[in-house]
Amino acid sequence: MTGQMLVQGRSNSGKPSKTLLKSQETHFTDHFSQSKSLNSSSWVSLNSVKIFTFSLLVLTVAAFIFLRSTADPSSLLCFHKTSPKSLNHIDFPEIDWNSIEPIVDKSSPYASFRSEQWIVVSVSDYPTDSIRNLVRIKGWQVLAIGNSKTPVDWSLKGTIFLSLEDQSKFGFRVFNLLPYDSYVRKSIGYLFAIQHGAKRIYDADDRVVVIGGDLGKHFDLKLSSVNTLQERILQYSNENLNRTVVNPYIHFGQRSVWPRGLPLENVGEIAHEEFYTERYGGMQYIQQGISNGLPDVDSVFYFTRKMDLEAFDITFDELTPKVALPRGLMVPLNSFNTMFHLSAFWAMMLPASVSSMASDVLRGYWAQRLLWDIGGFVVVYPPTIYRHDKIEAYPFSEEKDLHVNVGRLIKFLISWRPSKQKLFDKILQLSYEMAKEGFWMEMDLKFTASWLQDLLAVGYKPPRQLALGSDSQKASTGHGEKREFVPRKLPSMHLAVKESDTVNYEIGKLIRWRKNFGNIVLIVFVTGSVERTALEWRLLYGRIFKTVIMLSEKAYADLSVEQAHLDQIYKYLPTIFEKFPSAEGFLFLKDNTILNYWSLVQADRSKLWITDKVPQSWITVSPTGNNSIWFSKQANMIKKVVSTMPVHLQVSYKDNSPKGQSIIVCSSELFYIPRRFVGDFVDLVGLVGNLKMHYTVAIPIFFMAMDSPSNYDPIFDAMIYSAGASSSPNETSIYSAQVPALYPWSVSGESDFIKLVRYMAAGDPLLMELM
Repeated sequence: MTGQMLVQGRSNSGKPSKTLLKSQETHFTDHFSQSKSLNSSSWVSLNSVKIFTFSLLVLTVAAFIFLRSTADPSSLLCFHKTSPKSLNHIDFPEIDWNSIEPIVDKSSPYASFRSEQWIVVSVSDYPTDSIRNLVRIKGWQVLAIGNSKTPVDWSLKGTIFLSLEDQSKFGFRVFNLLPYDSYVRKSIGYLFAIQHGAKRIYDADDRVVVIGGDLGKHFDLKLSSVNTLQERILQYSNENLNRTVVNPYIHFGQRSVWPRGLPLENVGEIAHEEFYTERYGGMQYIQQGISNGLPDVDSVFYFTRKMDLEAFDITFDELTPKVALPRGLMVPLNSFNTMFHLSAFWAMMLPASVSSMASDVLRGYWAQRLLWDIGGFVVVYPPTIYRHDKIEAYPFSEEKDLHVNVGRLIKFLISWRPSKQKLFDKILQLSYEMAKEGFWMEMDLKFTASWLQDLLAVGYKPPRQLALGSDSQKASTGHGEKREFVPRKLPSMHLAVKESDTVNYEIGKLIRWRKNFGNIVLIVFVTGSVERTALEWRLLYGRIFKTVIMLSEKAYADLSVEQAHLDQIYKYLPTIFEKFPSAEGFLFLKDNTILNYWSLVQADRSKLWITDKVPQSWITVSPTGNNSIWFSKQANMIKKVVSTMPVHLQVSYKDNSPKGQSIIVCSSELFYIPRRFVGDFVDLVGLVGNLKMHYTVAIPIFFMAMDSPSNYDPIFDAMIYSAGASSSPNETSIYSAQVPALYPWSVSGESDFIKLVRYMAAGDPLLMELM
């Protein structure tokens, strides 16, 4: 992807590692120097620690500049987050919850003010019309949280504004753990609201317009009312134990739109629910609203859905009923259209060590896992706001770690089991283990500890926990029989295909392909630029194959690319086989070969697939010809391996191999191994042992030993294979959607990927969604 792309606006980096080290002191002191109410002596007192550690900061900045000169900073950040083994030892905070001293607002102009309902927004510029509209909502107090970019004379009648200087006076432990120029400073606003009587907090931003100007018409505000407690809420089914996350936009009529924070491998899941269950209301402590206009989408969606500067104006079905998430099933949550009730106030902290575009997403998944322990659940509501698309830009790197880590995070959270008993101890334990796993840094563990202490200090009382077994994550929470609900079909964001019967037909094909290949593991070996193509390959094939394993000569932890050597790639495959014991089969593919997956539907998935009938790929070679030394060594290794084969493998190989001293060499750009042959393949790898047999020699030996070529499925026989062609042939002349695969093809970056998608759309029109 390009370095800049048009996306929804947010304050820039929320990462103290990049922003604070270079500008925290400047922003903080510059902001304070413009305020007349903070004299020099109080400033010195407030900043004594910073003055004392200034030299350490200088050294850190110097080290960071050096690292930036040798590596991409976003990659550096991702490395820390995805390589837990590289982290230093992390100590678990020991806190005496009974010794927390109260923090009382005695000096601010709002010391005596109390309100049960608060709207918290972050402001970096002068008041917007959206904020003025929020102030007009009856019964709600707007709290605007400033940062180092906020004008010093910010003011709006009816709004409580907390500048950085104001925030420093409350004595909250979290104050200095937050970046000074980021929206995550809203965490201080949450504490202030709780301190001043909050029972409900609406998490918003400065561009939302509440539809109808009444939050009570959209959200459930009185959870203890009889109507709420007796209401039956539609709920996703958790019958599929392998499903861990859902795209709620499908339920509300937009199948081709996905929310920020949804793992990219789930983007292709566009079918509506076969059925729902129901549950009673009353414990929907976190309520996520849907946004018309510009919904919460990631940069991949935002950038690939528009070719110009036209603003998004997406509409969701306002008549669709709200939907609940059962225990064991998660959904992306954000920080600009979410209602939190008192029992979930502990879940509002925004982590500070991750990028700004990842902070609220990580908070949401972290909170949902803990919410289950108090019996709470999340409900997603039909459109509650209209959000304007400002057509602003920010670096794709702000989301890079989010796309890589979120799928792994969800799996971790679903399987996580606490050993602690009290809720705050569990919260601290989960934050600690997330730091150890690299989902965020140790700084956020310290932030969690400070946040929990500040909560108690302002008078917050933790909710009671639900007495439910720790192994009941997928326990049924539905009531009554299964319920069917089919969402309305709204105009979708398919760029190349109009929303019509044609789209319904194409979606039907996509679903069939996913059912056909959903249990096959695709293994892609990247020979080109991993940084510029790995995410693209995963996005392209992840729509069809539920599991896509990326390999290259070098590991890229931030991109979930594993290291393996192509020359002996067959030796790494047993490791993958072991990871997926229930997979139906394993399909290997090099990135210089394009797979037209729609042409593989008729192939027999219980048979071996390889290019044995493609003359340019499957070649008989004499060890005494050209390059005789290399081929002679390979032939000798073949003899050693064959001599140790079990009888069934040896007989099969000798029956199918060329006579005399000739050997078979196969280019092995793509091949398929069904589950029933995995054991034989693993045994053959063991027989090779430490021999340096090249994969182009080993793969055909293994295939001929496992089964007769007459039994191979002929699916690859019709592939286009241009031996000796350049890696970038004339694509117009080589590409055909009617063949199963094409070789060679080169994708070195975004422009090549877009060109490829346009060609492949002839076989899969919905691929144009990726553009």
